[in-house]
Amino acid sequence: MTPLKQYRFGFDPWGLLLFLLVMLPNFIWFAVPAPNDILRADSVTPVVDAIGSVFQVLTVACLCFVIHNDRSKLRFSPLIITAIVCVAIYYIGWALYYTAKVSPIVILLLTVPPCLAFILFAIDRKNLPAVLFATVFAVCHLVFAVVNFVSEV
Repeated sequence: MTPLKQYRFGFDPWGLLLFLLVMLPNFIWFAVPAPNDILRADSVTPVVDAIGSVFQVLTVACLCFVIHNDRSKLRFSPLIITAIVCVAIYYIGWALYYTAKVSPIVILLLTVPPCLAFILFAIDRKNLPAVLFATVFAVCHLVFAVVNFVSEV
């Protein structure tokens, strides 16, 4: 079977749920600024940001609409449990950010865990396109965070 024939277009509500869970703090942040809101500063990495945004959209599209034909039913596998833990750690990062405890660690908590959650979920679902796109997104997101904030905090 050719690699492309292993996949079909469909809808994975769990992929959409993961995306919405990761985006929820961002929606709150858009509406309610944090006390020491350094994330609203202008980026010095616009090309990396643009590439990251494209790969984020491709990641979400694959998580939601690309289905591997041989994937198993979603269950609490070690990968899924770890992805859930990553989302919880990400929420802790946002809580710290909103208590004005901005530090390099907090910035990394807002950067790495959500990317890992996407990658782990995609691996569990046997979604290689999503794994590849999420990996590129993760690298771009990390470069953005380190260059713009970690080296500045």
